[in-house]
Amino acid sequence: MDKSRIPSHTSTNNASPQVWSFVSAPALHPMKVTVNVNKPGTASGLLFVAPYTSYESTMIGQTGALIMDQAGNPVWFRPLDSIYKQNTDFRVQSYKGKPVLTMWQGTISGTQSANPNLPAGDPEPGSYFQIINQNYKVIKKLTAQKGFTADVHEFTITKQNTALFTAVKQVPADLTPYGGPEDGYFDNYSIQEVDLKTGQLLFFWNVLAHVDPADSMLPASSATSSNNIWDCFHVNSVEEGPNNTLLISMRNMWAIYNIDKETGNINWQLGGKQSDFTFGPKATFSWQHNARYRPGTRISMFDDACCASSSSPPEGQAHGLILQLNFQNMTANVDRTYYHDPTLYVASQGNVQKLSNGNQFVGWGQEPYLSEFANAGNTAEDPSLNFLYDMQFPNQNISYRAFKNKWVGLPCYPPSIAVDLSCEDTAIVYASWNGSTETVAWQVLAGPTPNRLSVVVNSTPRIGFETDICVNSDGPYFQVNALNYCGEVIGTSGIAYLCERQC
Repeated sequence: MDKSRIPSHTSTNNASPQVWSFVSAPALHPMKVTVNVNKPGTASGLLFVAPYTSYESTMIGQTGALIMDQAGNPVWFRPLDSIYKQNTDFRVQSYKGKPVLTMWQGTISGTQSANPNLPAGDPEPGSYFQIINQNYKVIKKLTAQKGFTADVHEFTITKQNTALFTAVKQVPADLTPYGGPEDGYFDNYSIQEVDLKTGQLLFFWNVLAHVDPADSMLPASSATSSNNIWDCFHVNSVEEGPNNTLLISMRNMWAIYNIDKETGNINWQLGGKQSDFTFGPKATFSWQHNARYRPGTRISMFDDACCASSSSPPEGQAHGLILQLNFQNMTANVDRTYYHDPTLYVASQGNVQKLSNGNQFVGWGQEPYLSEFANAGNTAEDPSLNFLYDMQFPNQNISYRAFKNKWVGLPCYPPSIAVDLSCEDTAIVYASWNGSTETVAWQVLAGPTPNRLSVVVNSTPRIGFETDICVNSDGPYFQVNALNYCGEVIGTSGIAYLCERQC
């Protein structure tokens, strides 16, 4: 998440026309989005983001975890109870063979003050990871161990049903050998793996013990603007690899590392001051995020190409990047690139995801966009090529990463209902069911008493998050049933009472 101009928000604006409001779900105010490009050939799935914004900007809508369809309609939204709390890395994973939602939750340093106590973008103490099942129940909460704080960047459930994640801790140090303050601190990272059943720490890798801070591309003098804490490494992704290895990205090193889990040794380094690879044309990267293994000997990442600080110029245009590694002659060459149209310069965050049909999905981090590309990609010179889908968030709302996943949501709570009168004295029933992916239609019941309800609208299609249904009935008691593709009732709301009013 990276710390040059990092996120936060000073206020919310839930009355904005760029914010959703629902009669049947009055507590939910997710952001409205704009779909700029929507061409044939996109992969199936829902969109997963966790909106927030920078300290200087106004948050449009509420922070939290948001699932949308490709038209931009909310499917599930869980707002947080404070503008100073955020979710990150919100996505679908598998736990014990079942799909789950996972995310980080906490407060990001820099979101409450222009002069934070930690480097901007660091997690504040008390942060944690969570796993949520298909019924939207939190089934696991997990914190980091050994005095580290659960970090915003990465939480992965492995094939062994363990949790692999990043964590951070400030370590006192004399930084004068590096050009920093004497009474300084390293912003040290660790990679931790924990047994999700027992909480036992299975693996621990201390970055400071294996990587030389002197190789950082962020000068140690930057510590003076962040409470004397030098964010020399900035680990922002970790992934399991073949042969008991891990792939680790360190933004402020401009480098990606392959490490041996058994010994802790670095097998090879891609990029940075000690790179084991030489680079072909346009293959270099800087300030990168989200390093991932690809089939063969390829590596993907989001190349921010920006920035040491908010006043620093970018090294280049942000883009998704796939490199082909050759381990015989130790070279790295461009395999695919994915540029936004129009050009984006992205100071922090971002990710690249391979989709089920081979397309590539890009979250643009600190810029308010997410996009989908055909696998063949494009170039900086022809960014519209293979550019299939593009969504834009309002104002300066951002999401650390963005994902497209298939998901079946089965809420354990009932649908929501509200009822009102139209000016023609017709009842309008508002129906919604936050998180239900299986509801395709609504059935409306009405009657003179709560125990004398009968069907007055047999089936009306679900439209967006909330469906409004005109009902020729005086009620005054109303109820809705959620119907699935087979016309079966899968959820029943409470009973709403219609109070008459003048138009």
